[in-house]
Formats: sequence, C-alpha cells, structure tokens
Amino acid sequence: MASKPVTVGDLIHRVASSCLSNRLPCNYTLRDSGDSDLEDDDDDPFADFADAVSGSEKCRRSPSAAEVEDEDEDEEEELKIWEEGQEEKRKLAEAKGAERARDTEALMAEVFDAVSGVRRAYAALQGAHCPWDPDKMRTTDAAVVAELRHLARLRDRFRRSAAAGHIPRPNVAAPPLREAVAPYEAAIDDLRRQLQAKQTEVDGLKEKLAVATSRRNARHHPSKQNGAGGVPTVELFTSCAEQARAAIRAFAGHLLHLMRAAGLDLAAATRSLTKIPVSSLQLAKHALEAHVTRVLLGGFEHESFYLDGSLSSLLDPAAFRRDRYTQFRDMRGMEPAELLGVLPTCAFGRYAASKFAFLLPPRLEEAILGDGEHRKVVGGGAHPRTPFYGEFLRAAKAVWMLHLLAFALEPPPSHFEASRGAEFHPEYMESVSGAPPRARAGMVVGFAVAPGFRLGNGAVVRARVYLVPRGGRP
Repeated sequence: MASKPVTVGDLIHRVASSCLSNRLPCNYTLRDSGDSDLEDDDDDPFADFADAVSGSEKCRRSPSAAEVEDEDEDEEEELKIWEEGQEEKRKLAEAKGAERARDTEALMAEVFDAVSGVRRAYAALQGAHCPWDPDKMRTTDAAVVAELRHLARLRDRFRRSAAAGHIPRPNVAAPPLREAVAPYEAAIDDLRRQLQAKQTEVDGLKEKLAVATSRRNARHHPSKQNGAGGVPTVELFTSCAEQARAAIRAFAGHLLHLMRAAGLDLAAATRSLTKIPVSSLQLAKHALEAHVTRVLLGGFEHESFYLDGSLSSLLDPAAFRRDRYTQFRDMRGMEPAELLGVLPTCAFGRYAASKFAFLLPPRLEEAILGDGEHRKVVGGGAHPRTPFYGEFLRAAKAVWMLHLLAFALEPPPSHFEASRGAEFHPEYMESVSGAPPRARAGMVVGFAVAPGFRLGNGAVVRARVYLVPRGGRP
C-alpha cells in the first residue's frame, strides 16, 4: 500500500498539536488531542489555547498564602500602633485633667486665704474705732482695701481660667446677650452701692469733724462759750444744740452703713423702724436721724428723763441749776467711754442703757450686730467696747450735755416739734435738704427730723424738717 504523501499543512498541524498537549503552568492543561482528532474539522485548537492563557493570568493574579499572612500582620501592626496612640492621648488627657484640678485647688485655697485676710483686716478696722485712733484707722482701712483688691484679682483670674477652658464648665449652649451682660451690670450696681456707702461715710466723717472742731473751740475759748463769770448762756445752749444734732446725724449715718453692710432691705428695715416710707438712700438717712433723735430726746422735758421720780428742781431751784451746770463743765472734756469706765452706774450710764434698749428691736439689732450680746451687756450694767456702741455713746452724751445745760438756764428752754403736713415757716423751721427758699413754696412738712427750742430771751433754735409737696408723701 503506497504511503500517503506528507504535506506542509500536515507538519504544521502536528507541531501545533504537540505543543498544546504539554502541561501549562499552574497545573492547567489542554484537552488531549490524538492523531485521531487531526482530521476533525469542527474542533478549534486555538480556543483551548485562549482558555489556557486566561487561566494562567488568573493564577498570576490570585494571592498566595504567604502574601495573605503578610497583609494580616501589617493590619495587626497598624491596629497596635493606633491603640498605642489612643492610650497616649488618654494618658495625656488624664495628666492635663490632674493639672487643672491642682490649679483649681490652689486657686480655691488662695480664695479662702483672701477671705480670711479680709475678715482679719476688717476686725482690725473695727478695733481702731474704739478708742478712736485716726492713724490706725487709716492703716487698717488701707489693709481692708488691699485685701478686697486681692480678692477681686482672684475673681478675675478665675473668670479668665474658665474662659480659657482651664476650669471645666458645663457643656451648655452659649448664653444669650442679656445673660452675658448681667455680670457686668451687677458689677456696676455693686460699684454704685460702694460709692453711696463711701459718700455716706464721708458725710459721717464731715459731721464728726464738725463736732470735734466745735469741741476744740470750746476748750480753747471757754470764756466765749461760757459767758462772763462762768454762767450758762443762750449762745452756749445754741452751740450745744448744733453739736448734739451733728452727733446724732453721724450716728444715723453709721447705723445706715451697718444696715447696708448686713445686706438688709433698707426700705423695709427703715419703714419697720420709723414708719416712714423710704424711696432713696438720703431719705433713709433722714428717717433714721429722726428715729434716733426721738429716742434720745424722749423725756427731755423732765429733769432726769423720767429715770427716777426726783423733784430737786422744785425743792431748791437755784442749787439744782448750779449743780447741773457743774456737771456740764465736769463732763465736757471727758470721753463717754472713759466716764462709764469709771462710773458705769452713774446717771448718764443709766440714761444710755435705757435709750439703747429702745433704739433697735431685738431682731433688727441681731441682724445688724450679729448677736444679742450688746443688749445683754448693757442690761447688766456694763458697756461694750464696739464701734457701734462708741458712736451711740457720743450721740447720747451730746444730748445729755444739752439736757444738763437746759436745766441750768433760767428759765429753761422749751422744745417744740413740727407736725406732719404743717406749713413751712422759715423762722421756726429749717429744711434738711437745704433747698433754696423759692423752691419751698407750696411745700409742707413730711416728717419732723429734730425738735426746735424756744429760749428765755426769745431766741429760737429752729426745728429740722423734711419737706414734701403739698398732698405728697416722703
């Protein structure tokens, strides 16, 4: 049998079939193609080749187990680094919180020390009142101001720390403008109250200066005050009346200052004490002056303020007048505290104790002075050494001296008061507001502040009144 001739196409087909029958990378193989298939015209050998190439490409792209393990290790390392960073941030936040807590504790300790310093300085200031020491007063007053300024600096430091976030604040929304401005308005009101208090203090010091000046002039020029032959005169009585009024005004100003310092409602407290409706600080001072005057001058028409039933002025009038004027001269140069230190149960001591008992109701006295020890001490015959009682004794002594001089004159002066709603008469009255005469037209007496005196020679010490428009109220 003759062999079939080999053509070039047969050779090419055999070579291609041999190459495609070998195993490809990644265990991918082509379908086996035997010689029996060489003559199958329907099979496409190049389609199998394309599938093999695609499988090889997929094998190349799929990650191996080592690569997957490396990626897991990288992720774990990154997670560990992140956790370490969070831990460092937490520790840093805790350290900052601890530092802020220490700063806050240090600031509060300084605040408590500053408050204690204010209390010590104020106690020293009170101690400088009785006995009165001007140099010590200036020093202690400067110390109080310095301590208050230190406390204000601590307050500003706290506010700055809170604004900078050094002190934790509640997580709330930003306050409205009204709430933001409220602290500044409160600070302005506080400054105004301090200014009014300082003005009241200045007025009291001016009145004390007037009293001291009158006392000094009386000591340096006794002949002018006492008259010829050392007998009581109308001029001396007029001078003592002005001194008594100045001392009462000074004490009323001091009482008003203590009421403000105690945080009392001035309008309500003054109304309960004087039954006078109060609408201003100046009106409150005049109302307190009227109350103190009414208490101290109560019973002025009796020779002993009704402390006993003595009638010496009727038994021997001349000897009684001489005795009263002798007491006046003996007491004139003495401080009331010194006098009561020597003779605590003398007539003046009993007068001061009885008037002090009627000056303030117990509840108001406790609110102003802090306790009822004053009333207990005075009731027991002793006299406390406090600034408040020292101011009261000065006013009480001035009225007592005026009373002695009144019963040393012949005839003794008579006193009168202006009733509420009465017409204003400039020859018998003077306005405490000091308004010009043309502004007093149509004005009437709102309330009497101090009584007037009619002397034996026809002279008049005018009554002090608070004027209001006709039909109006104080």
